[in-house]
Amino acid sequence: MKQIHVVAGVLRDARGHILLASRTEGRDLAGLWEFPGGKVEAGESPDVALVRELREELGIRAKVGESVIRVPQQYPGKRLVLDVRHVEFEGEPEGLDGQALAWAPLGGLAGYPMPPADVPVVAALTQPDRYLVTPAPADDDEAWLASLVAVLGRGVQRVQLRAPGADARRWVVLAGRAVGACRRAGAEVLLNGDIALAGQLGVGVHLRSAQLHDAALVPSLEALRAAGHAIAASCHDAGDLRRAELLGCTFLVLGPVQATASHPGQSGIGWKAFAALREQVSLPIYAIGGMTSSEIADARGHGAQGIAAIRGLWNP
Repeated sequence: MKQIHVVAGVLRDARGHILLASRTEGRDLAGLWEFPGGKVEAGESPDVALVRELREELGIRAKVGESVIRVPQQYPGKRLVLDVRHVEFEGEPEGLDGQALAWAPLGGLAGYPMPPADVPVVAALTQPDRYLVTPAPADDDEAWLASLVAVLGRGVQRVQLRAPGADARRWVVLAGRAVGACRRAGAEVLLNGDIALAGQLGVGVHLRSAQLHDAALVPSLEALRAAGHAIAASCHDAGDLRRAELLGCTFLVLGPVQATASHPGQSGIGWKAFAALREQVSLPIYAIGGMTSSEIADARGHGAQGIAAIRGLWNP
């Protein structure tokens, strides 16, 4: 299958708005919006290619900065890697190829229809790069809540409340208190597996991989979605990923990427396999399994939104 390396830039104006360009007539996916850039030619480095493309397409002088994300994406008949960088520039961008341009506010990026590879870029710019999965509470609920508050104080902004083995009545009370702590910290919160309790608490739900294939859950998910709550899912293979995308999940978790203490003797799938699975859907995907915050850059380099972790975020 044909492989293409594309570089694109995140350009901001004085207001912090981000430049998007429309795909012109006669091209694949014409009319959709994308981050400006183009193909890396033979013998070019990605940085040189991006400077050239932005000069040719927009008439600006660009200085390429840090990486945002590197997204592998499969299209009919080809495989693409979209390598996205922050860019500083001089000059006034113009659509020199006849493409329309738009300066979009950060919060409005998701409202622009985009090619599949650009969708994870929007998530990388607008959604958290860490996703905490809480460990089971031991005997001390107060200590567990204090640990949660400490993690939130370290900047975690997306949390999955999970308590395997906990007494159901105890968990209802504890989950309610945890939701309150997350809301006070401004963090998004999802509840593992229990759609009914998620609706009762007014939060999102994180589906277990086995739940993805239960058609009876679809009406309940629609009710959560209509209320504006996130729907996430744990995935282990391509079938899980495609089913989750079909269900309209907000984001996914894929792994284990590396060996974990919770699954002794089980090796992870590795980054190469993660990227190969990542390219089959366009949703934001967190890497899980042996992850810590130090691996966020590696995760982004393989197309991940960031990392999901229990121990790696609860006890960094």
